[in-house]
Amino acid sequence: MAETEHITVATTSAGVGGTDEPGRSVDLPVVELLTGRGFVTGKSGSGKSNTASVIAEKLLDNGFGLLIVDIDGEYYGLKEEYEILHVGGDEECDIQVTVEHAEKIASLALEQNVPIILDISSFLDQEEAEDLLTEVARHLFAKAKKQKQPFLMLVEECHEWIPEKGSVNEVGQMLIKIGKRGRKHGLGMVGISQRPADVKKDYITQCDWLVWHRLTWNNDTKVVGRIIDSEYADAVEDLDNGEAFLMTDWAETIRRVQFHRKQTFDAGATPGLDDFERPELKSVSDDLVSELETISEEKEQTQGRIKDLREELDKKNSRIAELEKELQDARDMTRMAEQFTEALLDHVEGYNPGRTQKEKERTRQAQLRGAIEDGEGADDGEEVADESSEAESSEGESTDDQSAGSDGPDGEPTDESEPASAADEPADSADESADSSDEPADTPDEGAVAPDTDEPAPDGTSGGGFGDAFGSFADGGPAISGGGERAGADGAGEATTADGSTDATDDAGDEPDGLDLDFEPAASGNADGGAEVAFADATAEEDESADADDRRESSTDEGPHSQPRFVVDLRTELEEMDEKTRRMLQYYVEQGADTPLNAHFSAGGSGDRTSAYAHNRELRLAGFVEHVGRGRYAPRLKALVRERAPDEPSATDVVDAVTELRSTIGTA
Repeated sequence: MAETEHITVATTSAGVGGTDEPGRSVDLPVVELLTGRGFVTGKSGSGKSNTASVIAEKLLDNGFGLLIVDIDGEYYGLKEEYEILHVGGDEECDIQVTVEHAEKIASLALEQNVPIILDISSFLDQEEAEDLLTEVARHLFAKAKKQKQPFLMLVEECHEWIPEKGSVNEVGQMLIKIGKRGRKHGLGMVGISQRPADVKKDYITQCDWLVWHRLTWNNDTKVVGRIIDSEYADAVEDLDNGEAFLMTDWAETIRRVQFHRKQTFDAGATPGLDDFERPELKSVSDDLVSELETISEEKEQTQGRIKDLREELDKKNSRIAELEKELQDARDMTRMAEQFTEALLDHVEGYNPGRTQKEKERTRQAQLRGAIEDGEGADDGEEVADESSEAESSEGESTDDQSAGSDGPDGEPTDESEPASAADEPADSADESADSSDEPADTPDEGAVAPDTDEPAPDGTSGGGFGDAFGSFADGGPAISGGGERAGADGAGEATTADGSTDATDDAGDEPDGLDLDFEPAASGNADGGAEVAFADATAEEDESADADDRRESSTDEGPHSQPRFVVDLRTELEEMDEKTRRMLQYYVEQGADTPLNAHFSAGGSGDRTSAYAHNRELRLAGFVEHVGRGRYAPRLKALVRERAPDEPSATDVVDAVTELRSTIGTA
C-alpha cells in the first residue's frame, strides 16, 4: 500500500471500547480525508488540535494542499518545517490580506497547490474576518468545480459558524454548502470543536469520519451516546490526552486509538514556567508574497484615489452649500426689494394715465386760449392760462357745481359767496373786493380796485384785459377783466356779461385768485368785442375737431344698444394706452394673477424689469389691475365698472360693461 494512498496518524490502545490489539498502526485513506467530511472534538487540552496538526503534517509530507482556518492562532508552528503561506490581519503574518485578496488566496491554494493558513485571530474587526472567510470559501467552491482536484479545508471552532441553536450567518451557510456538495467537486472539510453539543447535528451525522477525544460535560457525552453508543459515552470521560474513539465509514468497528505527537512547534500548547522560544520559521517564496502585495498596492492606490475623490466631493459639496446659501440670500434680497418696490408703487401719487378724452379736450382748449392771448401780447397771461387748464383737468366738473351754487336765482351774485371768496384774499383787499361785487358791470374801470402799489394801475380795456389782469395777478393784486366785467369778493367767483348773466368758475379752489379762463365770450356790450369774436371763431374750429367724439358719445345714449358714458370713457382710456400695455392687461385677463415680468414678456416685451413695471404702473393707476400679494397682479374689471358707474349697476350691467372692455383689449 503506497504512502500516498494512506497516511498513518495513530496506534490502537487498550481499554473500554478497544476492539483491536493494542499497538497496531492506524491508517487513513488520503482521498477520503481530502474530499470527505470529518469532525474532531474534545474538551480543551484533550489533544484535538494536535490530532488535526498530525493529519495536516502527514498531508503536507506527501505534497497535498490544504487551507487551515485558524481561529486561535495555533497553527503557525507548521511553518517550522513546511513552506506555508501565513495570511491574516497583523504583522505576524507573511502578508496582511483583506476581502480583495480572497480570490487570489483561493487561486493559490487550488491552482498552485500552495498550503495556506488563514489566521482569523489576527483581525480586530470580527465582521471583516467573517467577510474574508466567506469570500475565500465562495471562491474555493467555485474554483473546485473547475479544478476537480482533492483539497481539504480545515476549520477550527466550527460551532461558531454552524451552531446547533440560533441563526446561521453567511459564513455558516457557505461552509454547510461545502460540506454537502463539495465532495463531488473534490473539496473536503473537517470541522474542529470542543463543544459537540453546540455544533449543528445535521453536519455531525453526515460526516464520513469522526474523532472523539475526552469530553466531560453531560450535554457533550449525551451527543456521544446518541451517535455511537452509551458505552462510549461513559468511557469518553476517561480518555487520556491524545487518546480518542475513531469512527469511520470505511471501517466496520469503532477503534480506541492514541494519536501521534505532532512534529512541529506546538503553538497551541498551554504556556509553562519555562521561557518561551519562538522557533525559526520558514519563509515562503517571494513570488507568492509579491502577487498578494500587488493586490495590496492596488488596493492602497484605490483607497487613495477614493480618499482624494471624497475630499474633492466634500469640497464641491461645501461649495454647493455656499452657493445655495448665497442664492437663498439673493432670493431673499430680491423678494425684499420687490416688496419694497410694491409698497412704494402703492403709495405713488401724481401722473394719472386714465385721464379721459373730455379732460384732454379741456386741456387743448385752454392751450388754444393761451395761444390767442399770446398773439395779443399777454405773455404773462399765457403762463397763468396753462396753470389754470391743469387745475381744471385735475379737479373735473365738481367745481362747476360749487361755483354755480354761489349765484342767486336771477343770475346776480349772492351775499353767501362773499365771505367764502373773501376768505382767500389778503386782509387788506377783502373790503375793497366786497364793495366792488355790488357794482354794475357797465364800465370795465370799476370792476375791481387796484392795489396801492408803486406800479401803475392796469389798463382794463387794452387787449381784452387779459394781459394786464395776468400781470396784476402775478404781482399779487386783483385781476381786472376786459370786455365782460368780472367782479367778486376775491375776483375769482363770478363774471357778469353785458346782458346781466353771470358765469361761475370751473375751479374756485385750485385756480389763482381773481382769474377764470373757463368762460363764455360776451355777445356784445364790451370794449373788446372783436377779440372775443375772434376767440369764438378759433374755438369753433377746435369744437369741430371733436365733433366725431361728441357724436360717438351722444350715440351711446341713444338707440337699443347704447353704452353708458363711463363705459365709453373706459374704452377710450384703453384705446389710448400703448399696445403693449393693453396686451399686458389681456394677459392678466386670460391667465389670471401673475407677475409684471411674465405679463410684459407675453405682451411681446423683452422682459426688462423697469419697462415691465412702467407699463404695469399705468394699468394699476388707471384701476384696471390690482396687487394681490407676492409681487403678482390680477385684473379688476368688474370692480372698476362698479367704481366708475354713477349709480349702483345691476349684475347684467356689470357683465355687459366688462364684455365691452374685454372686446376692446381683445379677450372677448
